[in-house]
Amino acid sequence: MSSQAHHLYRRWINEIWNGDHEVASQIVAEGFVGHWPDREVHGVDGLLEAMAPLTGMFESLTFEIEVGPLAEDDLVAGRWRGQGTTADGEPAAFIGNDLLRIRDGQFVEYWVATTPV
Repeated sequence: MSSQAHHLYRRWINEIWNGDHEVASQIVAEGFVGHWPDREVHGVDGLLEAMAPLTGMFESLTFEIEVGPLAEDDLVAGRWRGQGTTADGEPAAFIGNDLLRIRDGQFVEYWVATTPV
């Protein structure tokens, strides 16, 4: 599971969060549940809807993995940095930690913690 988990997590950050939303249906299960501090989202569409406000607030928004991925059993974790430019032209950056559960080669559950830097 470890090498599959590493590969999936890299796709999660490098592809989905960096704007290739077509990939979501390949690596996110229909029964997916995402746990944000203020809400839960369900399914691929729910994930993409939850991402939209964040990705819409910045121009040139990019994400990169800083730590990990780390995998054990059916879980994979990583730390990432996001950065972009606000509508006012100001640079902005934030960091986050992800924990995802994998089943049958897809992500089925997600927990995230994010903070500005």
